[in-house]
Amino acid sequence: MQRAALVPGVLALLPEYAGETDPVTELRAACLRAVAWLGEVGGIGVAGSHQGLRLARHLAAEAGVGLDLAPEQPAGLLVVGNGSARRTEKAPGHLDERAAGWDDELDAALRAGRLQGLDLGLADELMADVDGLGTLRDLGVVEGCSAEVDYADDPFGVMYWVMRWRCAS
Repeated sequence: MQRAALVPGVLALLPEYAGETDPVTELRAACLRAVAWLGEVGGIGVAGSHQGLRLARHLAAEAGVGLDLAPEQPAGLLVVGNGSARRTEKAPGHLDERAAGWDDELDAALRAGRLQGLDLGLADELMADVDGLGTLRDLGVVEGCSAEVDYADDPFGVMYWVMRWRCAS
């Protein structure tokens, strides 16, 4: 695999959740750039939850990129997932004091490409969407690769990243 990218499973990116103003303009642009970048190498596989797959299909269509949902050896992997949804009182899951620390650990692991030792067990309690991250870890795709971070922020009390990894096969 040559490339991998992470985008968050944010429903606000889907047209049926759009309003008169776009609350995620910067995030949307970063996601579309990452998906288009993946599309430069050919077959793109997807790792994520059911909601993540729905979002991946939408982003790929918006970026003019085709997805191969069952590639034998994809050239790129689009991972859909995000950190905790309990970072603030106004977050979907309300504040959990463990959220920021857990997200910091996840952030460091993603940036360093060292996911093998990462414990994703706390994710459910923190309302994190880590199905795709678990796949990324299990495949070892980004082990030892540094990430290029296009977006890292926690609007709405949920930690979102857009990251890209270019790695040797």
